[in-house]
Amino acid sequence: MNGRFYSANEYYKAVFGEKVYRLALRLGFTCPNRDGKLDTRGCIFCSEGSSYFAESGNNITTQIENAKQRVKGKTDSNKFIAYFQSYTTTYMPIEILEKAFFDAVNLPEIAALSVGTRPDCLPPDVLELLSKINEIKPVFVELGLQTSNEKSAEYIRRCYKNDVYENAVKELKKRGINVITHIIIGLPNETEEDILNTVRFTVNSGTDGIKLQLLHILKDTDLYEDYLKGNVQPLTLTEYTDLICKCIAIIPESVVILRITGDAPKALLAEPKWSGDKKTVLNTINRELKVRGITQGCAFKST
Repeated sequence: MNGRFYSANEYYKAVFGEKVYRLALRLGFTCPNRDGKLDTRGCIFCSEGSSYFAESGNNITTQIENAKQRVKGKTDSNKFIAYFQSYTTTYMPIEILEKAFFDAVNLPEIAALSVGTRPDCLPPDVLELLSKINEIKPVFVELGLQTSNEKSAEYIRRCYKNDVYENAVKELKKRGINVITHIIIGLPNETEEDILNTVRFTVNSGTDGIKLQLLHILKDTDLYEDYLKGNVQPLTLTEYTDLICKCIAIIPESVVILRITGDAPKALLAEPKWSGDKKTVLNTINRELKVRGITQGCAFKST
């Protein structure tokens, strides 16, 4: 078990020399799990809104300016990460991506580009575009793995196998692009060992960073319907804290931990209701990490 881990705050200060803040942006497209290419229902936990913290409708430079105004009271950062968050960002025409990405990185206050996508939506032309931008400013590609348990992946309708993720990581790393992997904690029928195996799988695949995300049960999702039928048991805060601490303990210090929980719109959140108080969740986890002798340079904050 590791006695220390690398937090996002430490990492960003090391890379950029100061605190940075992510600005959630939106291109307004969809994903192959919704448009019929793979499925029409989306992942079982995904709500129609996909991203609740990103603006839509305006061009990227306007979105960035508006996002900066929205976070003015939360941060004194002078540098920002342009975070293309909603749905599967790279699942759209290359011309649209190229314009949006370059519009973002050409702004002096944008220190890096972060792109959320699926491992099966990184064709050669997209990889080439990301590689070009990475020569200008750092690029972070966030891959939604969620779990390495193939049965769980089938249940959540992930619609790709683990080797697709492994190949995506390999192709991105070959181009010097940073990889961040999303993992969901609390998927139905997953054991503690399943969760820890997913963490080990991502580390062994070569990911640079990990986001640990609590399973939120949102209204208007198929997961919510399963919850109403009694097929989904939400984690308690105590259970989640224990699992997070055990995950962090096996993540090498070289792998950045960028998230230990997550946000959900309170109007849609069915369970776990305790997750709506993010400050309490983070404080609880930070206290337990200290009790277990697992330390970091900068505590996780609720920003």
